[in-house]
Amino acid sequence: MLDFSVTFIITIVNIAVLCFILRLILFKPVTKFMADRAKKVQDAIDQAEKEKADAQKLMLQYQEKLKNAGAEAEEILKKAYKNAGAEADRIIAGGKTAAAELVADTRKKLEAERQAMVTRFKMEAAALVIAASARLVQRDLSGDDNSRYAAMMLDELASRKGKP
Repeated sequence: MLDFSVTFIITIVNIAVLCFILRLILFKPVTKFMADRAKKVQDAIDQAEKEKADAQKLMLQYQEKLKNAGAEAEEILKKAYKNAGAEADRIIAGGKTAAAELVADTRKKLEAERQAMVTRFKMEAAALVIAASARLVQRDLSGDDNSRYAAMMLDELASRKGKP
């Protein structure tokens, strides 16, 4: 039985020495490696969380810019419609002014033509009156007589025209 106890004690001492040697050679470097690896993993996780937070901030900024861009686009459209309306009003006003000027010019021309026609009618009427008078009198009248008789006849026609 003594054999068993000595062997048992030697085995325990061997195991203790082996554990001590393994701890010096293997466990400390492996533990250090594992701690370094855990630290790297934790740093990577922290960095990823930081980047995720930054990405969320950027996303919020972009969403705000999109909202602002929509509002700016609406404002630009409103200004464009307003400017187009003002331009249309200006063009219409210009067209009305041009039309009014054209109507005024046309009226002036028509009045001038009417005056010319009235003058020509008076001259032709005077010539007809003189011709009719000459036939009645059976003589040829001089140029001064023609003018005087024409003026008399026109005055008489004008006064008859005014009376019913």
